[in-house]
Amino acid sequence: MGKSPVLTAGLLALLGIFDACAGPLPEAPHKMEFDNNHTQLGFELSTRWGQQLLGRFNRYEGTVQVLPDGRQQVSLRMYTDSVEIIGYPRYSEWARGGKFFEADRYPVVVFVSEPHSPELARTGGELKGTLTIRGIARPRSLELLPAECDRPGLDCDVVASGAVRRSDYDMDDWKLAINDRVVFILRTRLQAETGK
Repeated sequence: MGKSPVLTAGLLALLGIFDACAGPLPEAPHKMEFDNNHTQLGFELSTRWGQQLLGRFNRYEGTVQVLPDGRQQVSLRMYTDSVEIIGYPRYSEWARGGKFFEADRYPVVVFVSEPHSPELARTGGELKGTLTIRGIARPRSLELLPAECDRPGLDCDVVASGAVRRSDYDMDDWKLAINDRVVFILRTRLQAETGK
C-alpha cells in the first residue's frame, strides 16, 4: 500500500525544517600553513637596567587545522637554533645556548592550541593551548587582538602575544642581568589551503 500524497508532502516539509535548523554544513577538514614571507614570530626580554631586547625565530613551521566540526587548531614549531637577539650577537649565542633555549638538546619550541571557533581570529580574545620549551609542557594562553579586516590571516595579520616566566622552563641563567619575564609576540599570515 503506497503512502498518501499528503503524508509524503508532510514528511518532505518536516525534513526541510530540520535542514534549515541545522544550518550550513561544517567546512571540510583541511590544513592551512603559515605564510613565511609575511609572518613574524618573536619575543621581548628586558634587562634589569630597563633595556629592551628583541628576539626572533628565523625558522619556524605553523599550521591551522580546520577540524571536522568547523573549529580550528593552531600548531606552531619554532626552531631554537635560528633564534636571534636583534643587534646583539653575544646575546644571540646566549639565547641559543645551554642556559636558555639549549638548541642542541631542545631544537623546537612548540605551541599547540586547544580547538577553538574561527571567530576568535576576528573578535580577538584568549587562545588557550600548551607551550613546550626545553621539553617542559605547560598550559599557556595567547591574547589575540581584534582583527583589522574581514579575513584575518589572509588580508591582514593575526596578532597575538603572551607572557611566560623563564624560570618555569628552567631558563634561569643571568638572573641578575635579564628579567624573568619573556613576552612572545606573533604576527601571522596564512597561505592558501595546502591539502585535505
